[in-house]
Amino acid sequence: MNDFINGLCLKVRSFGVREEGQDLVEYSLVFAMIAFGAITGMGYLASGINTEFSNVAQVLTTATS
Repeated sequence: MNDFINGLCLKVRSFGVREEGQDLVEYSLVFAMIAFGAITGMGYLASGINTEFSNVAQVLTTATS
């Protein structure tokens, strides 16, 4: 029974020491931050483009009247 408990303790400790999946988590977080920034930037860019097209349409409508 004592050997079982010691073996279990060693396995639990090894889970805390292992860092094999750490890189994957870090890269995933970086990718998520870049994607969030790109989506936010595209929203602002689309708003600006929409405003400019509206201004051009207004000028063309006024010039043809």
